[in-house]
Amino acid sequence: MRRIAARIDEVVESQVHRVIAIDQISDSWTPDIRYLVLVNEKSEIEEVVKLRSAGLTNIGWIESADIEIDDVVVPQAKKSVAIVLYRANDLHHSLLMTNQCNSYCLMCSQPPTKQNDSWLVREAIDVIRHIRISPVVLGLSGGEPLLLGSALRTVIDEIHRNHPNTKIEVLTNGRLFSDRVIAKAVLDELGNYVSWLVPLYGHADFIHDFVVQSPGAFDETIAGLLVLQEHKQPVQLRIVLIEPVLQILDELSSFIGRNLAFIREVALMACEPIGFALANREHCEVDLNDWEAQLVAAAKIFRRAKIPYLFMNAPLCSLPKILWADSHKSISDWKNVYTEECEKCSVKESCSGLFSWHETGWKPAKVKAIEETIA
Repeated sequence: MRRIAARIDEVVESQVHRVIAIDQISDSWTPDIRYLVLVNEKSEIEEVVKLRSAGLTNIGWIESADIEIDDVVVPQAKKSVAIVLYRANDLHHSLLMTNQCNSYCLMCSQPPTKQNDSWLVREAIDVIRHIRISPVVLGLSGGEPLLLGSALRTVIDEIHRNHPNTKIEVLTNGRLFSDRVIAKAVLDELGNYVSWLVPLYGHADFIHDFVVQSPGAFDETIAGLLVLQEHKQPVQLRIVLIEPVLQILDELSSFIGRNLAFIREVALMACEPIGFALANREHCEVDLNDWEAQLVAAAKIFRRAKIPYLFMNAPLCSLPKILWADSHKSISDWKNVYTEECEKCSVKESCSGLFSWHETGWKPAKVKAIEETIA
């Protein structure tokens, strides 16, 4: 979600709208979608007012250099701000389902709140209906989406109905799948167009439960993963590389290889320097170059177990060269930046870069330009 300065038609309500060009109206207009015409000239504003007077009451206008055609936004005319909920030209797309959570992870990038935010489900469904071009992948995140129960399945079904070729990724701790009622409500007769991104931080309860700050979470997570296997759902396990996890990474990797070989892949992720991570720097701030042996060992274990794996959020200079081919350019394009040193790097185009807020947090390793190319 981004707040963008904009001049907005005063009669437009603060509801979800699709941004459209003035010359697209005749071909795109339908009565069940709200539109904001992106204007540059006074004559375009006058044209919008004329169309509204003629009965197209679901049309308004917006003027902003930072809004693009097909964006989905909520305009706030009195504040001269548009909240961008879906940026059409982004490479990564996700919708926030809730900010409530049943875990309190040491490195949570979006600390949970207790307020009732059920309106986010209604907003998400509205956004889904306003997206014009179906994305390749659409993520659903939180908080913990499984707290929504059957409402999560409603959102999933709405995406599939409006965008049948879109793959859906749900970021969840998986714990509530240990509840058979919730599992049935969400998973029964669900196709394989949904993937579940589930974190696992230890091979034993005392480690995982410490990282997520929730007693009993390990047992619930493992039970939830087995339920996903039972329903033949694809799973990506996620491991955030903070110090308590790096210390036991070889044991965790071996545990996954022995007991969870049904998963689709493992994502090993550098910690995002924001949220709770800033309050737990003694556990979360690491230089990945100091943990090269552990990272290489984990990769060998996954290869031996024939489990696909990848590294995310980690610039190439934080990984040994042997792992460069396993690195994924993963940081959302509106979140990532490069330093001055990066401009001299021969592999910049293949590198994820850094989170844009690294200056208030930390970098995954000391940034250094690489002079050789990826093989």
